[in-house]
Formats: sequence, structure tokens, C-alpha cells
Amino acid sequence: MSTPIAVYRPGTTPLHRLPVGAKLGGLFALSLAIVVVRGVLPALLFLVVALLVAAVARIDGATLWRSSRGLLVFVVVVALLQWWWSGGERAVESALDVISLALLALSVSVTTSSTAMLDALVRWLQPLRRVRLDPDRIALTVNLAIQSIPALITLAGETRDAARARGLERSPRAYLVPFVIRVVARAHETGAALQARGLGDD
Repeated sequence: MSTPIAVYRPGTTPLHRLPVGAKLGGLFALSLAIVVVRGVLPALLFLVVALLVAAVARIDGATLWRSSRGLLVFVVVVALLQWWWSGGERAVESALDVISLALLALSVSVTTSSTAMLDALVRWLQPLRRVRLDPDRIALTVNLAIQSIPALITLAGETRDAARARGLERSPRAYLVPFVIRVVARAHETGAALQARGLGDD
């Protein structure tokens, strides 16, 4: 099962060399503009910008396909709903906007390592030391949360396949109960590993 998490690719492109803050600031500004500015023509222009950014990031076809194939279903659903509620023009605009946002987010992910992102987060959270909060511990929590997403997706797929093998794919209980048990067990294992390394101590 593919996931858009952890798609960083080392490189020397201008986007790779930009500071994390500049990339996140640019992503926020462009995303806000895409959401606020209405119309098919602006949506097309934003898509061109997103494609140019993706080209600068040198996103290869395999990464683009792995990261976006699940999104395509979402785009179709959004477009159909918008067509039903607001007409064809709004449907096209919404589909273009979602694709642009996804391309921009993927460009940042491909050109920014998790280490650089966490280092920047630690720097930004330094003022919290004044209220006795540890930025390093907060960054570790964020990192664990990010790393857990692919694992949870894998657990969900394995649990679903197990329920399907027993002929219980239509039973929510046969899927949800084992999934919750496995998630809790994984959380306990992670907590025990952290505590064994002294990371859970005050």
C-alpha cells in the first residue's frame, strides 16, 4: 500500500537549498491564494505554477504516481459533488485547486528531509523553554506521529485483508476490534522502547 509520507529525495535543486521556513511560508501563501481566489482561469494559472514548482523539485514519475493515485479518486469525488451542487465550472475549478495543492505539498515533501523539518521545529519552539516545555521532546513526539502514519496504514490494510480472508469483510466489528487492539499494542511497544532508553523519564 502506497503512502505519500516520507517521499524525501536528496538533491541540489533550488527548492532543496531553500530554508524550511521559506518553503513552508511559500506553501502557506500559495495555498491561501488558491483557496481564496475563485474562477477557472486563476485555478489554471495556479496549476501551472504548481507544475513549475514540481518541475524545479524534479519529482520523478514514479514518486508522482505513488503519491497521487489515491488522490485521483478524491479529486473525482470532489468534482462530482461540486458539479451536483454548483455546476460544471465550479467542479473544474475545485478539481484543479485540489491537484495544485497536492503538487505543492508534494514538492515540499520531496525536497525537505524530516530531519530538517524537525530541526526547524525545535528552533521555532525554543521560546517554550520559558514555560518549562522541552522543544526536543515536542519534536520527538511530532516525529513519532509522522512515522506512525505509514505503520497505521499498513496495520489497517493487514487487518482488512485478515477479515476478508475469513469472509467477514462486511462486518465492522471484525475489522475495527482487531485494528484497535493492534494499534494499542504498537503504542505500548513504542512507549516501552522509549522508556528503556530513558526518554520517558522526567
